[in-house]
This record gives sequence, structure tokens and C-alpha cells, in this order.
Amino acid sequence: MTMTTPPPVPTPDEPHENGIENRDVAGLSQGRIVLRRFLSHRGALVGMVVLALVAILAFSSIGVGNIPGWWKYAPGDRPAEFDAVNDRGGPTLGLPTWLGGSGLAWGDAPFGRDNLGRDIFARTMLGAQTSLIVMAIMGIVAAVMGIAVGALAGYYRGATDQVLMRFTDLVITFPLIVIGAVLGKMAGDSGVYVLALVLGLVVWTTLARLVRAEFLSLREREFVDAARVAGASDTRIILKHMLPNAMGPIIVNTTLLMSAAVLLEASLSYLGFGVKAPDISLGKMVSDYQSYFQTRPWLFWWPGAFIIVIALCVNFIGDGLRDAFDPRQRKIPSLRAMNRARLAQQESLTAATPALPTTADVAGVDVEKRRRDVGGDHRGGPGGANGPGGLT
Repeated sequence: MTMTTPPPVPTPDEPHENGIENRDVAGLSQGRIVLRRFLSHRGALVGMVVLALVAILAFSSIGVGNIPGWWKYAPGDRPAEFDAVNDRGGPTLGLPTWLGGSGLAWGDAPFGRDNLGRDIFARTMLGAQTSLIVMAIMGIVAAVMGIAVGALAGYYRGATDQVLMRFTDLVITFPLIVIGAVLGKMAGDSGVYVLALVLGLVVWTTLARLVRAEFLSLREREFVDAARVAGASDTRIILKHMLPNAMGPIIVNTTLLMSAAVLLEASLSYLGFGVKAPDISLGKMVSDYQSYFQTRPWLFWWPGAFIIVIALCVNFIGDGLRDAFDPRQRKIPSLRAMNRARLAQQESLTAATPALPTTADVAGVDVEKRRRDVGGDHRGGPGGANGPGGLT
């Protein structure tokens, strides 16, 4: 006779972290699981909301191109009533009383004015626009370069891998700030877009090595062999089969590259190798006003604050994406959730276990059976052979 070992029944005392997480993602696709994990990351959500607010404020306040904004001053406007000798151009932004201020107020110059009377709020918004544009263009260019080099090297291997990786190692050997300064000096006079494009051709090396490692692993999988046997071309295998399976690390690394791009542009502009006049960037504003650090410190507060906020927000978004795409990252449930799961498991085990008969139930069954047996076997009884209900 074949003996079947029943599956082990979990005890109420064992941990419930895996059970809680598996129950939350049961029946969901991989994309929905990643989205749910990302939305449960508080830092990523806060970073995304703050970055969206900064972008909306920067592009709507002073406008973009020929589209006007709601702010009354342009970055280069100089009010006629401004007295450069007697007026220090202090910020008119007032904090609420519960933060120690005199009351919430906006004023004509919330971020103050510089020595020429130009509005710092308008200039800071234009600098934020520049940082966001450079961040986006550099991220796209670096992603395209890194994916192309890493995918070709990881898929073809051999001589192709050697040539592309040695070129990548050559670019890595040069200090990023040095090569960025040289290229920024050459392209800074051509405008922000050309500068961002050129700098994007420098920061792709880390992504290329990451994509190469992913493709070296994916090219040995069964679905790649099946696609190759089915007659799919190398381009189709790379773009349709392998690249979608490597998008998780690519998205995470690209987000972190965009954060580094903000700091790189600000550093180069501060050193004078980045954005040139008449364009404005946050790093260039810090460089232009560095001689006023003692007398007008608000000229540094706002550009520096926006650099930090943008970089931190992108970093938080990158951390959230990394946790969402990494299956080894698990969110440990709270003690209350674990207690609820343990109680639910106890109730399910109790409901699945059949109730045992009590002593009174057993005694009642025995008495009824004895009465039925005696009535059916006795000859003179109602159920006997000679009784009223028996056989004659």
C-alpha cells in the first residue's frame, strides 16, 4: 500500500512575512507587482510629488519660449524704482507665525534681488528649468549609449566585446569632472541642449557595464535559444526578447545617472565650464554671486536649495525603483499585520478541523441504537415477527 505524506501544516507561531507578501501580490502580473511595490515606497512617492511640483513651478512661473508665465518679472528685468545703493534687495517672502515668521507673505521679490535689481525668483526658476532639461537630455543620451554598447558586447561577446569594453575602460580611466570640463568648455557656448548632449556622451560607462552583465546572463536562457531556433534575427532577439527582461536594472541605473547629471552640470557651471551667459543655471548663479556671501546670503540659499531638492528627489525615486524591481527586497510587515495574519490562520485551521463529539452526544447515540436493536429483534415487540408490525 502506498503511503502519502500530508503537507506540513504551518503552526501559528512561525513567521508570516512571506505569507502576507504573497497574499498581497497573488494573481498580479509582474508589472502590477512592481507598481505596487513602488507605490508602497514612501520616499519615492514624496520625491516624485516634490519633483513634479518643482517642475510645474519652474515652467509655469516664467513660461517656456514664447509661452508666458504667471510671474510678472522676467529673469533679466530691472525695476526702475530699485535703488542699488540703499536697497539691499532682501527677500519679501514671509513665513507663517507657527514657523517663527511674521506671517505668510509673498511680496514683489520673494527670493530677493541681486545688486542690479534682478529678481532672484525668476532667475532661480530659469536655472531650475536648465537643470531639469540637462538632466532629462543627459539621462536619455546616456541610456541610449549604455544600452547600445552593453547589449552588443554582451550578446556577441568575442572580438566585439573586447573592443567595446576596452573603449569603455578607456573612458572610465579619465576623471569625469576633467573630461566633462573639457567637453563643457567646448560646447558651453553652443547652448544648453548641446551641452547636455555632449555631457550625456560621457556618463554612459556604468550603464554599459551593467547592461553587458545582464545580457551575458540572458543569452544563455532557454527563451533566447528558442527564438534563435525559430529563425529570429539578432536584432529581434536583442530588442524583443532580451532587452525587456533587462529593463529593471536599466531604469534604476538611468534614474541614478540623472541625479548625478544635476550635480555634474551644477559643478561645471560653478567652475565656469558649463552653461554660459545669457543662459542661466543654478550652479552658475552660485558662481556669479559668490562674492556676496557675507552681505547677501539669500543669493545662495535658493539656487543651492533647488540643486539639493532636485538631486534628492531623483535619488529617492531611484531607490524606490530599485526596491520595486529587486525581488530580494521585501517589505517587512508591521507587528499588527503579523498578528492579524496569525489570528486569521488560527481561525482557518479551526474551521477546517471537524468538531469532535461530546460525551453526551456519544451516550445519546448508544441509547438510541440499543433501543432500535431491542425493538427490532424482540418477537413480541412492535417490530418483532409476532407483534402487530411483524410477519404472520
